[in-house]
Amino acid sequence: MSQPTFLISRTDAIGDVVLTLPVAGWLKQRHPGCRVVLIGRRYTAAVAAACPWVDEFLEYDEKQPGTLLAQLRRHAAAAIIHVFPNKLLARLAKEAKIPVRIGTRNRLFHWLTCNRLVALSRRHSPLHEAQLNLQLLAPLGYQPPLALSEVAPLVRLQAFVPLRAEYQQLLAARQSSQLNVVLHPRSRGSAREWGLAHFGHLARLLHAAGHRVFISGTAAEGGELADWLRENAAFIAADLTGQLELPEFIAFIAAADGLVAGSTGPLHLAAALGRYALGLYPPIRPMHPDRWAPLGPHADYLVFDQPDCQDCRTQPSACICIKAIEAVEVAARIARWQPLKAT
Repeated sequence: MSQPTFLISRTDAIGDVVLTLPVAGWLKQRHPGCRVVLIGRRYTAAVAAACPWVDEFLEYDEKQPGTLLAQLRRHAAAAIIHVFPNKLLARLAKEAKIPVRIGTRNRLFHWLTCNRLVALSRRHSPLHEAQLNLQLLAPLGYQPPLALSEVAPLVRLQAFVPLRAEYQQLLAARQSSQLNVVLHPRSRGSAREWGLAHFGHLARLLHAAGHRVFISGTAAEGGELADWLRENAAFIAADLTGQLELPEFIAFIAAADGLVAGSTGPLHLAAALGRYALGLYPPIRPMHPDRWAPLGPHADYLVFDQPDCQDCRTQPSACICIKAIEAVEVAARIARWQPLKAT
């Protein structure tokens, strides 16, 4: 008897996709030999390729509805789980006559397109995002909620392309007690930012402690950071902004020791790759770490210990909560790290 195919739809950002991987992992455990197909945006394809639970990636971007419908029919899936609500995909899944179509009850179009509705309210839930995603598997037998310690091992990635020799040599140049630490200052609007002044201070502290600092980001972010990079050049081993496509960036993170960032895709990639991943968070719901903390064997976070700050809601760009985290505190947390072997 052939094993079933399951479609998981998560057509949004990298970090969100990483925290959806436990859905794929649970399906693989529940149905050994099944096929899992992740539907997502083109720029998240590398996450699917790096995940041992995902067998195939179905690109959503810029495809005609007829093409998407044909692809959905080709998979002859037993079920589709709409982790991120997408009106078009929900309609096409119904047209493709996928037998089990799972969505949340709080989307009107799911009432018209899905035949399994799950009561799921994310905004005020005390659960982590990965635990909330798993709740959508209730129609397939999932009994929520798994403890976060049980969910974390299902967030798993591994590098799938070799790192170029020059970057291997760059990382290998460290001394035995040195750490290769990636700092990712920007968030592309996906999270509250700690600020360049703090990251510059941290780079100086890490350099003074004998560690090697690498700066990551997109090419556009590299342009925005140009002045800051020049000011801090003496403390930075290499500027990686705009240098690596996502598959090789995953390989670089997997070969480094750890990464520091706000609640961004690179932070969640580092955690899932088994690297040290130190997230910097505001206490504001739903952005707080109880909801969005990185998950992995060496994942950690810092958050300013105060109640939900209403002032930061009215002026997000001037968030004082996250900027209240001191660079010396971050450096002290990194000082606990031990050099890791490349994976």
